[in-house]
Amino acid sequence: MFVLIIREDPAPDAGASAPVANISNFIPTKPSIVLAALALVAGIGATAAQDADLTYRGNLDLPEISVTANLVETPLSQVGSAVTVITGEELREQQIKFVSDALRQVPGLAVNRTGPVGQLAQVRIRGAESNQTKVFIDGIEVNDPAAGSEFDFAHLLTDDIDRIEVLRGPQSALYGSDAIGGVINIITRRGAGAVRTAARIEGGSFGTINGSASVSRGTDRYNVIASASGFQTEGISVASTRLGNRERDGYSNGTVFAKGGYVFTDNFDVSAVVRYTANRTDLDVETFYPKYGHTGPVDALQDVKGEQFFSRAQARLLLLDGHWEQIAGFAYTDQDRKYRDLDPRMLTSTFDGERTRVDYRSNVFFDTPHFLDASHTVTFAIEHDEDRAISKSLWSSFDEQIGTTGFVGQYQGSLFKDLSLTGSIRHDDNEVFKDATTYRVTAAYVLERSGTKFRASYGTGVKNPTLFELYGYTNTYRGNPNLKPERGEGWDAGLDQQLFGWGALDVTYFNQQITDLITGSGQTSINLPGTSKIDGVEIGFSANPLPNVTVRASYTYADGEDANGDTLVRRPKNIASLYVNYLFLDARAQINLGVDYSGKQKDWVYNTDYSQRFTINLKPYTLVNLAGSYRINDNLQLYARLENILDEKHEEVWGYGTPGFGGYAGIRLTF
Repeated sequence: MFVLIIREDPAPDAGASAPVANISNFIPTKPSIVLAALALVAGIGATAAQDADLTYRGNLDLPEISVTANLVETPLSQVGSAVTVITGEELREQQIKFVSDALRQVPGLAVNRTGPVGQLAQVRIRGAESNQTKVFIDGIEVNDPAAGSEFDFAHLLTDDIDRIEVLRGPQSALYGSDAIGGVINIITRRGAGAVRTAARIEGGSFGTINGSASVSRGTDRYNVIASASGFQTEGISVASTRLGNRERDGYSNGTVFAKGGYVFTDNFDVSAVVRYTANRTDLDVETFYPKYGHTGPVDALQDVKGEQFFSRAQARLLLLDGHWEQIAGFAYTDQDRKYRDLDPRMLTSTFDGERTRVDYRSNVFFDTPHFLDASHTVTFAIEHDEDRAISKSLWSSFDEQIGTTGFVGQYQGSLFKDLSLTGSIRHDDNEVFKDATTYRVTAAYVLERSGTKFRASYGTGVKNPTLFELYGYTNTYRGNPNLKPERGEGWDAGLDQQLFGWGALDVTYFNQQITDLITGSGQTSINLPGTSKIDGVEIGFSANPLPNVTVRASYTYADGEDANGDTLVRRPKNIASLYVNYLFLDARAQINLGVDYSGKQKDWVYNTDYSQRFTINLKPYTLVNLAGSYRINDNLQLYARLENILDEKHEEVWGYGTPGFGGYAGIRLTF
């Protein structure tokens, strides 16, 4: 557990954010989206049951909660898995605008972006592939069936986010396919208290302007929030200037979001959430560089226009004086991308991924004070997914769909108030592959007097082949319908230690193995024989050495090899981060220093006809950012930040450029 500390000092509205100048350029106008948002604002409600308002605003002694580890709210002292929590207030302290940048501070995670803001952003947990990480937003699974079953973090803004939980290690026993590496659960804000209107706007380097606006309200009977965010930049060249590229590649993003809930009785409530993002990204293309003897990007007049629509509605019923909780939900997602040549203007390919989910969960809570002085939670869940991928291009087209039904059972027990045990099992009935059964067990033991928690977990995971790997084809690729699901297993053991009431340290050793890994071979995909192995150490530290100073740090050492003994690409062995926040002038002002370090790593490059690939080394880099703010009064705050102060010239993916030094300033209003 990586404990994150947030001070209770007065602060400007968390999540306050305002419209970009001429934000109408970004905001989508689909009637269905606008009507859905208006309906939510009117009170038709949103928020998944696990989206309780759990912002941490205290010290290390508060009973922090995880909503991801066990499907029900669980004190972190009872969680045997490795969990990291990032709060929305921390995102605003650091002035982080994209979730992918926030995830760089999480132990065990490697983040790679294929160029500047707006380009493909991949997250790998403990050496697993990016499509072996399952991602949820407000209880909605957002992995894209038409994009390799992974979630592209490039377009996820932080304005509405209240909390991010990262659960590391195989989690298929609870979450099914795609969770070999772990789970990232993102929870947005909910309306609370009197009507609050907030706005933010900022501008800065590389022709960047962004902002957002929100309105919220909440009572014991209902809660509602709606917001709009926009981001636009002229950017830099996606293809590195080091390779002679000079064309600036822009990016724009418009997001609307609404959610709310209504409590009909003490035992019954309903909720819903809707989120829509429209984006446009300039692209460069891969070519062969004779000078280097392999491929790399080059300037091109191309772009991609994308849309993401995420929605969920659910009802919750409590019976037997709250001892029996039942939740039924429906979710629908649609993500599409349109790739274009701009000179002459021509649509070259489209990809559309849809997912429909129906789910039911039953939780039974009971205590046995005279037997082991224990509390128990028994969970049963059933969920059915229909995944569909549609692809059309100048050279091919396909439309395929797969249905999966999962059955989940879990027991969670707390014995003698210091020992916590969980066991979970899942059976997936798949229309295409052999049925899969996965399981997971965890244990946590707390020594309250010394502030020590010992924890351990073991789990198995499965990753089904993607629809494109099975059936897709291009002029250089043919799918392989004989692919088998990838399988993983992993265990970890760790120690969480409170440090004299002013800090906390956590250390985790992990070991993970993946078999039947799917990889490209010639013009198709195959299951790689043998086992890929990853092990390493994760360290987290947080402290309040002074009443107005917060320090957080993390370090990860990960050693990964594929079945051939080759080092895994885009997984640095050494990753570290440091964040220091200082409050002064009676907490009206603050300064935040952020440092991210990524060690050397390898990447793939190809020969001239893409028939062979080989690895190339990427240099280590250190990014230093500085953010500051000053609250003039309860309604007005000024803020500014400097990014990449050292003007580090680095690459996260070979040949793709990254921004140098930049400065930004903005204003935040709250009413």
